[in-house]
Amino acid sequence: MSVEPIGIFTLALGLFGLALGYASTAMIFVVLTIFGSAAAVIAGSASIPPAHLFLLFLVVATLASRGRSKIAVKMLGFGKAGFWLACLAVYGAATAYFLPRLLAGQSLIIPLGISEYPTTSGAVPLGPVSSNFTQTIYLAADLICFLMIAAVGSMRTGFNALVNGLVAYAALNVLFALLDLTTNATGTEALLAFMRNAQYTFHENESVNGMKRIVGSFPEASAFAGTTLGALGFTGTLWLCARKDTWTGPLALASLVLIVLSTSTTGLVATPVCLAILYWTAIFRCGVTHGSRHATAFVLLAPAIVVAITLFVIIHDDLYQDIRDYIDVLVLNKATSTSATERGSWNTYGLQNFWDSSGLGVGLGTARTSSFPIAVLSNVGVPGALFFLLFMLSALVRPPGSARTFASDVRLASRNGCLCLFVGACVAGPTVDLGLQFFILAGLASCNPGHARLPVPLHSLRGGSAKPADIKSAFGQRPATPSPRSENANDEPWRP
Repeated sequence: MSVEPIGIFTLALGLFGLALGYASTAMIFVVLTIFGSAAAVIAGSASIPPAHLFLLFLVVATLASRGRSKIAVKMLGFGKAGFWLACLAVYGAATAYFLPRLLAGQSLIIPLGISEYPTTSGAVPLGPVSSNFTQTIYLAADLICFLMIAAVGSMRTGFNALVNGLVAYAALNVLFALLDLTTNATGTEALLAFMRNAQYTFHENESVNGMKRIVGSFPEASAFAGTTLGALGFTGTLWLCARKDTWTGPLALASLVLIVLSTSTTGLVATPVCLAILYWTAIFRCGVTHGSRHATAFVLLAPAIVVAITLFVIIHDDLYQDIRDYIDVLVLNKATSTSATERGSWNTYGLQNFWDSSGLGVGLGTARTSSFPIAVLSNVGVPGALFFLLFMLSALVRPPGSARTFASDVRLASRNGCLCLFVGACVAGPTVDLGLQFFILAGLASCNPGHARLPVPLHSLRGGSAKPADIKSAFGQRPATPSPRSENANDEPWRP
């Protein structure tokens, strides 16, 4: 086992975050998830990414407070989102150990990790593989991440830190994509070697029809596009809600352009669905109030812009032919490519694994597929799929609290970010693990905005129940500064 230079940097950041407090630690953790191709620690053929290493510091910082600890434990209560995710993690761990051994040889799998059989690119008899252990660890990390983010987000200071961290993540994602293009054009790819040291197969120098495949800080274009979909959903929704619009609008537009130019089939297929999610959100957000102006403009102008661009492309034959060839190569003719044929066979074997295991799955991390729903069914079967569905419903489908407050708008943006990531995973998700970014957004979406001390809507002042400080806040006057407490004067839990 060796600690890489970026791992030493991660450890130093962890100590720095602990010194600053839990909110800063949480924000750094969110930003570190951008390093999707980096390894902080390398142990044989396994890699520990920086964010997973930093998760230890987030746990220490979050659980240092009894209040946050209680919130994390409460999220594990029956019927809560954390409970269903914990059920998935426990069931997944049990299947990872027992099912490949109990069902050994009863099906053919495309192994996700190293099996006992000679390394091949095809199917091998069902049996234990190295990824049974690593995927169990990743899913446990997802559970811990969700609980810690939900606890941190239940405090006003922590909630704001998470929002800032996600915006910073989107900005860095755009920056690394531009660096990827620049270093490739100038032959200086070695400058990014510090974050391309994981034990993965990298595709950072590939091109399609003369266009560089954008990988950013990830191993391949598909991973870059898939994660950028989450940034698009989050920043795009915040812009529609006129929240941090100086940053979120340009970042959403840049993310959209980079997805389209990434030459990723995953991105091109999933983007229209994600844009439909944003448009549907805008329909319900539009109105005549100050906070609805972006949504109203998007609803009115988006169809006209699409028609204008379509007509412009049709009129210019050369441009039309270039775009048509681009779409043909990446989407229309993709089904006949070697890559698509191989990925299609993965899904075929995955569905067969589901049937051969009588719906129980062949074990977490055992089989590789090319679609998240099939990965769930083939690896953890019907029970795992049910646990994940209940988790999604508990985390994302719930009363949003007071409408059009900062808290409810952020929760809406987090939900849309999760949905965009999920759409991308349905197109080309190889494993049950959706990544830390998904569970960060899910944790933020699960925070109960209840009685957050944010700007008070005027309608809440009726009935004489508002406090003088609330009335001043509603009319733009700053309330009296509270006396310092704990880590921050505004650090109060959001009670249901």
